[in-house]
Amino acid sequence: MSAVADPFSADARSAKFGAVEDDGIIRCDACPVLCRIRPGRAGACARYANEDGRLVRVDPVLILTKAVEDGTPLVPFAGPQAADGWNGRLIDPERAFVTGVGAGTTYPDYKPAPFIVASEQAGVDTVTVVTEGIFSYCGVKVKIDTDRHLGPETATVRVDGEAVGHVTTAEYGSQMLSLGGVRHLTGGSKKEGNVTCETLMRLSSGEAVTLSIDGGHAVTVQAGAAPIVDGRTEERMRVGCGSATVGIFAKQWLGHVDEVIVLDDHITGVLSEHQAGRVLAMRPAGIRVRGRKSTPGRYFQVANPGIGWGGTDITDPLSVISRIDPAVAWPGLRLLITSTTGEDALYCVLDETLTPVPAPMPEAVGRVVERIGENCEPSLSSVLFVAGAGGSLRAGVTENPVLLTRSVAKGETRVTMGGAPVTLWPGGGITVMVDVAKMPKGSFGTVPTPALVAPMEFTLPAAFYERLGGHMGEVVRIGDLLAAVGPEARVEAMAGDLPWPLNPETGVRQ
Repeated sequence: MSAVADPFSADARSAKFGAVEDDGIIRCDACPVLCRIRPGRAGACARYANEDGRLVRVDPVLILTKAVEDGTPLVPFAGPQAADGWNGRLIDPERAFVTGVGAGTTYPDYKPAPFIVASEQAGVDTVTVVTEGIFSYCGVKVKIDTDRHLGPETATVRVDGEAVGHVTTAEYGSQMLSLGGVRHLTGGSKKEGNVTCETLMRLSSGEAVTLSIDGGHAVTVQAGAAPIVDGRTEERMRVGCGSATVGIFAKQWLGHVDEVIVLDDHITGVLSEHQAGRVLAMRPAGIRVRGRKSTPGRYFQVANPGIGWGGTDITDPLSVISRIDPAVAWPGLRLLITSTTGEDALYCVLDETLTPVPAPMPEAVGRVVERIGENCEPSLSSVLFVAGAGGSLRAGVTENPVLLTRSVAKGETRVTMGGAPVTLWPGGGITVMVDVAKMPKGSFGTVPTPALVAPMEFTLPAAFYERLGGHMGEVVRIGDLLAAVGPEARVEAMAGDLPWPLNPETGVRQ
């Protein structure tokens, strides 16, 4: 494997990514825009600049370090502000991982990746191919922990009036949005593409974005933060559907109430009818709720979706009752109606006419309602970036890209993004999904094609890399890179809750 004296030097990077034209202008071919950059200026993406007739990357490459056994960070300082004269040699090569953040791209596809790094891991010669991808085929999946109805399924999601995605199928306790994709980035108007690109960039970078949903509501989402629906901050993700909530807390209600209705847009639960109530030998209460009965004590479609109780449009909980059977119910019957999060609850007692009359909630009943809330996880917004590794990435790894695709599918090659683990979608191609909250800050950028720029690393045994037809002449030892990086690199400790990307037990399969 070859060793490059200074692979981070401006001359080396300029030779790989740019071409000098007249008057010191550099034509940058890091992406299809092909900016002509004048001396002292940056390109349209603000990621590359012309410095004294050389093309330089504006953002430094990011190197992650692994903590030593006692958890102490290997390098407690980093960057030019750390210590005078530090040249990177304090980083143990066996505990360093070069990420694609700040590495640069490989457009127009046939060029080798910016960095192809060799290291030894657990006695195995390993290669990590480090690059940034230009993703026109990308988007984000947004998981919003709330029962509240945000909008009809397939409804268009907009930012500044432009369509950027749609509402997709709701999952257990969460509303889901699918945003971006090539049809919004390139298939509509120029404004739609630019707004979509900016929206994806902001969400992937951990910023808050307000989305409006046709026929629905406005929601502000930010990765790792509580969603805000129509100006109201969500606090709790439901413990379960109405039926599940009845089953979980049935025994705790026994003896304190005669009937419990847990309102839910999907499956409303009725305790005395439910199997849990029957097992506990509860007396039938004779209170019938609206909706379509599924199985005993489980009702569908008790109301329309909304932002009221349990994700329904109900604001008056007693309106869910269709009738009270005088042959079964009795005066003094104790009734509790609650939502799946416990945020809304009403305690009533039936009077002589069998009319529910609101009454002070007994302490024992209130404790169970509080326990519902205690069992609800905090409501959060999660953002997962989804992209497919296309020509520019795969050709930067090997001259025969299908071999890389097959190696990734077999588990021989591990894929990470900024060092963070990804979920690989099965089937053809290399389609990955990553939690943006686990990626380093500054992982994403944009180019005005429009497209997003994101880091990606491929790690595999050196013997496998050579078998793939990899660019072996571009391989550089990790120690040589660290010796050359000097104060220019950005050095950070890897988050302790993430697997080390070079750990053989968590990645490459032989």
